Amino acid sequence: MRKLISALTEQEDMNFLLTNRIPRAMLTRFMGWFGKIEQPLIRDLSIACWRLFSDLDLSEARKSSFKSLHDCFTRELLPGSRLPDPDPAIVVSPCDAIVGAFGKVADTELFQIKGAPYSLPDLLGDPALVEAHRNGRFITLRLTSSMYHRFHAPHDCRIDRVTFIHGDVWNVNPIALKRVERLFCKNERAVLQARLITGETLTLVPVAAILVASIRLHFIDATLNARTRGPTVFSCDASARKGDELGWFEHGSTIIVLASDEFDFCDNVVESARLKAGQPLMRRVAGDRMAGTQNRI
Repeated sequence: MRKLISALTEQEDMNFLLTNRIPRAMLTRFMGWFGKIEQPLIRDLSIACWRLFSDLDLSEARKSSFKSLHDCFTRELLPGSRLPDPDPAIVVSPCDAIVGAFGKVADTELFQIKGAPYSLPDLLGDPALVEAHRNGRFITLRLTSSMYHRFHAPHDCRIDRVTFIHGDVWNVNPIALKRVERLFCKNERAVLQARLITGETLTLVPVAAILVASIRLHFIDATLNARTRGPTVFSCDASARKGDELGWFEHGSTIIVLASDEFDFCDNVVESARLKAGQPLMRRVAGDRMAGTQNRI
């Protein structure tokens, strides 16, 4: 048993070393450039290597050929591949993901992995938004590199504001989450503040990671990444129906979903479960009020 524990520890040490103790920002910029090369041989070899070392499945992709590695990363799916749960009381997963830490926010404290807390003020940087989610619910959705990288509206909503916060690009896998304190508060991230049709605030926090070149949103004419200059707070008034595409990562990463205490988690939400965009995530406890206002947007 001791030998097994020692071997696992050594594997974790090596993983952490290879994915974090390197020039993270420089490698991320390089991958942003390399992924967009449209030379056929480079494209084909890159995608072949990706498939060899991951569980990449392109059977749902809208097209069968891609211009570049980047084009494959940000692929669209066949129409109808991610239909959202129609129950108006249900908030659905915004993305394909593996469920990480989730639960009740303890005043303003939540955790990235068991025993590793962080705070809403550090994550969001907005006192009013912190108050909206005090003692609320949180869930961490981790996208692996082979997953579908686009994310969608978890319910009918209006997006009032987007704040981009500059930061690092640590890996966001479970090994790094155990070793880097407040990792989500250190990495680059966008805070998408949305309001549901019933008035509750629902916040999505897409968090960048190593090799993530940028975050793109359909309703903002800007690429959000380390080279973003000028305003980093974008006021907007974008409406979205449940399941509408909001934007995409240009590699795998994480989305943290924050809701009020009027929501609870659906039965299919368990740690390490795999979810697809549109599947149930949270249910409003007083669902009848939501149903009665479904058509306000």
